[in-house]
Amino acid sequence: MARIVALGASNLTRGFHTIVSTARSVWGPEVEILAALGHGRSYGSPSRFLFRTLPGILKSGLWTELARRPQMMTRALVTDVGNDILYGFSVERTLGWVEEVLRRLTPMTQDIVLTGLPLAAVYRLSRIKFLAFRSMLVPSCRLTISQVIDRAEGVHEGLVKLSSAYGTKFLQLDPAWYGFDPIHVRPSCWRTAWQEILGERVPRSRGTRSMLESARLYLMHPERRSIFGIEQVTPQSGVALRSGGQVWLY
Repeated sequence: MARIVALGASNLTRGFHTIVSTARSVWGPEVEILAALGHGRSYGSPSRFLFRTLPGILKSGLWTELARRPQMMTRALVTDVGNDILYGFSVERTLGWVEEVLRRLTPMTQDIVLTGLPLAAVYRLSRIKFLAFRSMLVPSCRLTISQVIDRAEGVHEGLVKLSSAYGTKFLQLDPAWYGFDPIHVRPSCWRTAWQEILGERVPRSRGTRSMLESARLYLMHPERRSIFGIEQVTPQSGVALRSGGQVWLY
C-alpha cells in the first residue's frame, strides 16, 4: 500500500491524471491519492476562479482526513506556490503558509517534494504580456511586473531554505516546460513534468489512461466549495477508478 498527497493549483489540476496513472503503474492498483488542488488555489486564503470559491489548502479537510488514517508509505508533493504572490500576499506570509504545510506533513512522511517557481519563464515576460496575463488570470492584482519578479525571487529563495530546513527534495522547474504562458506547463509537457515532480518515470504503455478517466478526475468535486456564494459540501468517500486506485479531493 502507498499513498500520494498532492497539493497545488492550476498546474496540478491540469496534470492530475498523470499523477494518478503514474502512481498506479508504480505502486499498484491499491494506491491512495489525496489531493487539495484547483484553479487559482491559495495555500492560506479563500480563492475565487470564475464563479467558484475554494478554501485555502491549509483550511481544507485533507488534514483531518490524513490525521485519522493509518500511517503508510507516503510521498507528498507541494507545488504551485506562486498564486499567492499575484493575490497580493507578502513573501513572508506566503512562505509562512508553505512552512505550515511542511510542518504538518513531516510527522507523516519524510518523502516530500517541494517545487520552486518558474522564474526563467517569468523573466521572459514583457510588460505588455504581463499586463495581459494579469488581467486575464487575476484582474484584482495591481502589482507591477517588477514587484512580481521581486516577490517571486524572494519566495523562490525562501522555498530553497525551507526545503533544506525540513529535509525535502527541492525541484527546480524546467524552463522548457513553459511556452507563451509563463505560469502553466504546456499540455505537451504535462506527462514529462509531473512524472519528474513525482519522481517516477514509466513507459507510456504502462501509464496509459483513458480520456474518460481524465475527464472524470478533472470534473471531480472537492469536499467544500462555494458556487455563487452558496457553499456546497461533497463528502469524500473515495472515488474508485476503473483501472484501480482511489482518489479523495479536498
